[in-house]
Amino acid sequence: MSADTATAGPPPAPAVPKKPPAAMSARRQGWRRRAPLMPALIFTIIATQIPFLVTVWYSLNSWNLVNPGSEHFVGLSNYVDVFTDRVFRQAALNTVVITGGCVLIAMALGIGMALLLDRKFLGQSVVRTLMITPFLVMPVAGALIWQTSMLDPAFGIVNYVIGLVGIDPVNWTSSYPLVSVIGALVWQWTPFMTLLVLAGLQSQGRDVLEAAQVDGAGPTRMFRAITLPHLRRYIELGVLLGAIYVVNTFDQIYILTQGGPGTASTNLPFYIYQRAFLGFDIGQAAAMGVVVVIGTIVVATFALRMLFRTFSEET
Repeated sequence: MSADTATAGPPPAPAVPKKPPAAMSARRQGWRRRAPLMPALIFTIIATQIPFLVTVWYSLNSWNLVNPGSEHFVGLSNYVDVFTDRVFRQAALNTVVITGGCVLIAMALGIGMALLLDRKFLGQSVVRTLMITPFLVMPVAGALIWQTSMLDPAFGIVNYVIGLVGIDPVNWTSSYPLVSVIGALVWQWTPFMTLLVLAGLQSQGRDVLEAAQVDGAGPTRMFRAITLPHLRRYIELGVLLGAIYVVNTFDQIYILTQGGPGTASTNLPFYIYQRAFLGFDIGQAAAMGVVVVIGTIVVATFALRMLFRTFSEET
């Protein structure tokens, strides 16, 4: 071996290709745009995800506040008890009925009211403001209005109206608890649906309607063939947002029916409240909360995909 070969060092490492300046500049610009959102993202994680992880841990333990020192790890036992609980299944069914009934009825009324408010008439702005007033009322205040002014068996407006046609007074919250809750929710959510549909109507091109009218299409045919397809994404958005909020209804049930009679109007949020703050069973209440959150995420994800697919098809 020659001296030159012995003293030669290891071969030089291959040069690492550098990123082009344009790519580095675009990356910096991206981080600069995201930087103002970081405090909000961090706050959201602290306020939502950390409590959710704590709830998941509680759901894996058996812990009754009435018995100090009773907390111990039980694994998935609480989840097994949740799915075998008859009251939980009844509350889940009531939740579906309340959410579906409220959203569908409110959307149907919202479409009708939006069609009326889309026409030009004297005092249009004042009427629009009055129509959205119920949505601005606090849920507890709205439920109290319905309990004392509308559904009271002795002095309620509903019993007064039906008494004019010879129908005997009805104790609505005891005899028809689900109808009472849905009625209060529809009254509060119809303005929201009206605003969404009205925005869709005002974004519709008038030239298309005028052309259809010239071709001899009547109002019903124009609504079914032109207006309703245009309103599809607005209706889907209203149904999605309404369902996400109404599924968490607590105030109206607490004020109007207290979940009764029996469990006739108990929904999932109210049943979780009962298990946690009346039954003091933290472990099972946490398991119910986790199940409800996961179910809501699954349904919302499916609905969002359908909504985004509608937007992409129109684009």
